[in-house]
Amino acid sequence: MATDKSQYHRPQPPADPNQEYMTLQETAFVLGMSTSWLRRLLRANPELCGRNGGPGRKIMTSREQRAAIHAVRSAGDPRKGRSMPRPRRRPAARTRATAAA
Repeated sequence: MATDKSQYHRPQPPADPNQEYMTLQETAFVLGMSTSWLRRLLRANPELCGRNGGPGRKIMTSREQRAAIHAVRSAGDPRKGRSMPRPRRRPAARTRATAAA
């Protein structure tokens, strides 16, 4: 029987935003990032999260860890050295004047 695992790949609002411990999905929602970006960040910085459970090992974060994640994220994008990942630029719309030239 196949199970629907899409819930693990999308941020979910927590029951209480001020609770002590949150799952990875709740942390991503509170910090305003995707779960895949947060997983990559936590893989590079394992001290910023705790793991709960057995083989599945649910990823949990405490208040202090969420504050540290926010500080790391605010310091910039470690992949490119920029302040934040840049959004992709759309090509400029063609106008009649430039199309005729």
